[in-house]
Amino acid sequence: MCPTQISPDRAKPSTERAESKVLGENDFMRNENESFAASVAALSAAFGDSTRRDIYLMIKDLDSVNVIEVAKRFSMHPNVARHHLEKLASGGYVEVSISRDEKQGAGRPSKRYTISNREVLLDTQGRQVELLARLLAKALVMLPPIEAEKMAEEVGRDYGATLAMKISPGDTQRSVRAAVASVADALTAEGFDTKTEKKSGTFSIISQHCPFGDIAKVHPVLCAVDRGMIEGLLSGLMGQSVPIQLTSKARGDDRCETLI
Repeated sequence: MCPTQISPDRAKPSTERAESKVLGENDFMRNENESFAASVAALSAAFGDSTRRDIYLMIKDLDSVNVIEVAKRFSMHPNVARHHLEKLASGGYVEVSISRDEKQGAGRPSKRYTISNREVLLDTQGRQVELLARLLAKALVMLPPIEAEKMAEEVGRDYGATLAMKISPGDTQRSVRAAVASVADALTAEGFDTKTEKKSGTFSIISQHCPFGDIAKVHPVLCAVDRGMIEGLLSGLMGQSVPIQLTSKARGDDRCETLI
């Protein structure tokens, strides 16, 4: 007669199993709450200003606008109109294209802004991000550590460069301050919920939420994706490589911060 085998799970006292279940549910709720907060932050960054919401609706109504048209409609300086449009572009809510107005003849081409296919929803698609993060993490584990780090950074850099092209096609001469602000907006729109600081001439971008969630704690190599994204964005917006230094909670640092 074969001895009865008891699974480790069944061998645990019922109170211990219940506590484990509660802890798991608490972790799930915490991640859900953080993702919701990051989603709110992304929308607030783009639409927290009532004028910016009206500009978005104007673009939606007219299909395409430029800075001068927005400035005239809302009786504001073109620089103010440009700031609002770039906030929307950094969040991925409008797309930017370069065109030449035949009425103006020769001269610098103007940027035109159109509504992107990004839906304005209170949702960061957290579950899809988590699934892709798990897939990437599993793939990276199969590589030697140095190669995995390199691959993760390349993935992030390529994506960051793509975002930069959408935010500002044909314009790669932004100042460090302007580029950092656009990078922070773009990262917030991607679910990182970022803020910027400046200390002693050094700019920093602080991520208050990671869309990779707890997966990054198990596979901190994913932090290289963040670094690559920021490098790709800065390079695309400024037209040159910019040295950065990144700290990460997943790797034992006090906070997730990029120094520029």
